[in-house]
Amino acid sequence: MTRSVIDPITRIEGHLRVEMEVENGVVADAWVSGGCFRGMELVVQNRTPEDAAQIVERICGVCPVSHAHASSIAGDKAYGITISNNARIVRNLLEGAQFLHSHILWLYNLAALDYVNPLNALQANVDDAYAVALENGLALHSDLNQLYEKLAAFADNGQLSIFSGNWFDADGGEAYVDNPEANLILTSHYLEALKMQARSSEMAALLGGKMPHVMTSIPGGNMWVPTESKLDDLLAMATEVRDWVNDTVLADTVMLAKLYPEVLTFGKGCGRYIAWGVFEGPDWPYGDNYTEQMLNRYLPMAVLDEQFQASDVQENLITEYMGRSWYKGSETYTSPYFTTDPDYTDYNVDDRYTWVKCPTYDGKPMEAGSMSRIFAAYVRGVPFIKEQVDAVLGILGAKPGDLAAFQSTLGRTAIRQIETIYIANLMVEWVNELAEAIKGGDSEYFREPARLTGEGTGFWEAPRGALYHSEKVVDGKIEGYQIIIPSTWNLAPINGDGEHGPLEQALIGVPVADIEKPINALRTVHSFDPCTACAVHVTERGTGKHFETVTSPWGVK
Repeated sequence: MTRSVIDPITRIEGHLRVEMEVENGVVADAWVSGGCFRGMELVVQNRTPEDAAQIVERICGVCPVSHAHASSIAGDKAYGITISNNARIVRNLLEGAQFLHSHILWLYNLAALDYVNPLNALQANVDDAYAVALENGLALHSDLNQLYEKLAAFADNGQLSIFSGNWFDADGGEAYVDNPEANLILTSHYLEALKMQARSSEMAALLGGKMPHVMTSIPGGNMWVPTESKLDDLLAMATEVRDWVNDTVLADTVMLAKLYPEVLTFGKGCGRYIAWGVFEGPDWPYGDNYTEQMLNRYLPMAVLDEQFQASDVQENLITEYMGRSWYKGSETYTSPYFTTDPDYTDYNVDDRYTWVKCPTYDGKPMEAGSMSRIFAAYVRGVPFIKEQVDAVLGILGAKPGDLAAFQSTLGRTAIRQIETIYIANLMVEWVNELAEAIKGGDSEYFREPARLTGEGTGFWEAPRGALYHSEKVVDGKIEGYQIIIPSTWNLAPINGDGEHGPLEQALIGVPVADIEKPINALRTVHSFDPCTACAVHVTERGTGKHFETVTSPWGVK
């Protein structure tokens, strides 16, 4: 039995291990292990819901806003509050800014180097690169001659920095398409994305007081009060990001599909999807009808089966199985009555092998994330999403409505850009909507609790997928709190019926030509954008080889 260990995989967030068995050049089995105990549920015990909304953000520095909002929604429900319309718009703006930051960061600065080799761009003919851009509808915001000179100087000094430690030579040098002109153009977008994701975070900081870990969203609404100058700044930044996104992200992923068509053939996953919905809808409020509230979000709620048939979420169908994770017992708990009682034993893929719990919906693994949200919005009939999805399907040579054409590693990567464009355009609309509300005399951003004892669940979305916060409040203090983050759904271990989690299923069947650098497995892991840092282990049954390497973002070995 062959073992290959890579620790860590860079360009993702947190701590993750993936162990694979490879047979006849493809992954035959896989186990995903989260290597970090979170325990944030224990930290907020006996604190107020207002405290919790600030504390639980510390789960993640990339998507803290989503945790603040999911916690605030849970607090709203427990306190009996329906937030004001202005608070709805401000929360949407703050969430949208974070989504744009995360999506741009992920596509270009985390995932793109699985497909783009900036060093290969040094072989480009710059004039030919301009022609390639025009032929393929790729944006040209940078001077490619200047970029070429910068890359050449960068390479000459031997300090490759952010471009080091990657697998550009995987599969005997065949893993990356030798297209220097495309690499030059996409590298220019990589560098532009550094500015655009930073600009998105500036919007979040303006709305939240700082970023990460914003300070303005709490149960009852929002503490940010807009001024004319702040709205002007927000509109300028939102417009700048929208224009760049509209020009760039979708055309780039279509280009990647042309260059790497084989990556559209593997990485499907479990084929079932959950989306709780995100960005509260314009017909606010919906009173106590939580289902209607989630259905009327700009990206609506849906649970989708293998045939893309949609049903409404039922909280009591969410369960967590403990038998393969490092927690006491092997029970299955039903929402919202989960438990967090850590009990580390040993790493053993035949027993317990992860800190990630095993959530299921109606007993089945479910994929969460941008693809889930887009599928849900398509099935629910959101006009912009239907139009854009069908347009991309046409480019891919598929029929309108054939959502199965996206069920792959690169399909999961590409479809997310429809959401990026949708949100970027909504951001400008929301700024204008807020300005009009203020002009009309609406100045309400916060409401006091109607009660101090109650229970509430925050069904919401982070950029990486379905986010669940649930709390029980007695006399203003939390007596029970539970969280299911998106990556818990995607990185779930084997469940009580012996079925692998979504990422494990997506890895099975992935081709591996280079046991030491399984680039297609890396592409598949990155397509889920897991909020973890990764160690990938590969087992090849037939050769007895062993390989292990440790890398850092700076290429030190």
